[in-house]
Amino acid sequence: MEHQSNPALLIMDVQSAILKMIPEPEKFTEAVTTLLRTAREKKIPIFYVVVGFRNGMPEISPRNKSFSLSKDRLANTKMEDWMRIDPPLSPQEGEHVITKRRISAFTGSDLEVILRANNINHLVLCGISTSGVVLSTTREAADKDYQITILSDCCADADAEVHELLMKKVFPRQAEVIGLEAWIMKI
Repeated sequence: MEHQSNPALLIMDVQSAILKMIPEPEKFTEAVTTLLRTAREKKIPIFYVVVGFRNGMPEISPRNKSFSLSKDRLANTKMEDWMRIDPPLSPQEGEHVITKRRISAFTGSDLEVILRANNINHLVLCGISTSGVVLSTTREAADKDYQITILSDCCADADAEVHELLMKKVFPRQAEVIGLEAWIMKI
């Protein structure tokens, strides 16, 4: 018996500050704009996930290697500015923004509660970076028994080689990896 798919689109870490860290941000933004338009036309629920902290970043332990480096670098930054989603990709009314405190979209957020409340069992993933939020969210979502689709050209990483390795060798073990155009034709 085939299981029913109730998908939601997760747009992850498309904050202006993070978008600046990838090569060809314009190409990424163009692809995600097409993705958003299509998801809205098809009435697929869209959830934005941003990484963020309170001012002073009390959530960051000095033992956390990746985030503790950011704590020093962002010490004088207003968090609401740093957490701002890039304007061309901004949510529309009815699209929720979920704040996470770690790399995975689930960790330190209420994402799972919202997904359960909306009977979502299939996650379509898009975001920056492939080796960060996309990898961590994929692993955790797989452990939580979600069906997962990763849109390869709607994910980006500062390291193109790592992006390709994850898309071709790692993600297919737990998710369907597909390009945007192929996904649009399929839905």
